[in-house]
Amino acid sequence: MLGFLKPDPKKKLKKAYEEKLSRALHAQRNGDLRTHSTLMEEAEALYAQIQALENEGR
Repeated sequence: MLGFLKPDPKKKLKKAYEEKLSRALHAQRNGDLRTHSTLMEEAEALYAQIQALENEGR
């Protein structure tokens, strides 16, 4: 009944994913490819979690 009051974990993961992509972009532009690669791996892991939640909801 009060499901709208529960936090949406997918929304939180999407925000973290977008933030990681943004940080990775800035690292790449600054020439720090090692940090870029690390951040992209973390972003891919977050994306996999988002996909798992979306598939679970179906």
